[in-house]
Amino acid sequence: MSDIFQNVEPMVHESRISVPYHWWAGDTASRFFIDLRDSQKIMGTRCSKCSKTYVPPRKTCPTCFTPNDEWREVASQGTLISYTVVRRHQASLPKKPPIIYGLIQLEGADTAVLHIIDELKPEDVKIGMKVQAKFSSQRKGTMFDIEYFRPVH
Repeated sequence: MSDIFQNVEPMVHESRISVPYHWWAGDTASRFFIDLRDSQKIMGTRCSKCSKTYVPPRKTCPTCFTPNDEWREVASQGTLISYTVVRRHQASLPKKPPIIYGLIQLEGADTAVLHIIDELKPEDVKIGMKVQAKFSSQRKGTMFDIEYFRPVH
């Protein structure tokens, strides 16, 4: 098989223009973000066939492909099931490192949500610890309407 890029010199051009774009979250994600923004409620969808509750919500169950029409509120508290610590600064990060990102299984959900863990040092984070959502004072209908999760003492 021939390499079609064999005689092609890779070129990179840094543009000075900004090309903003918008995307539609869809009806399922939109409802999730609106409930976060307006009510500080974390909602999931429940599969009527296999009884799993998905947070973030899924329009269709990924296991049995049943439409998830039932909405359920889950707790804003959960268990940290995994985490990583980011120590290198990148422009896309919401704050200066170190930043703890965790997978949190909220009470009432069968899946985990990825979010920032704060109000503790990286050396103090533990798998299995209980965490609680801290909602932002300025909510805009995004995942950062939950500012971060903090340890439950």
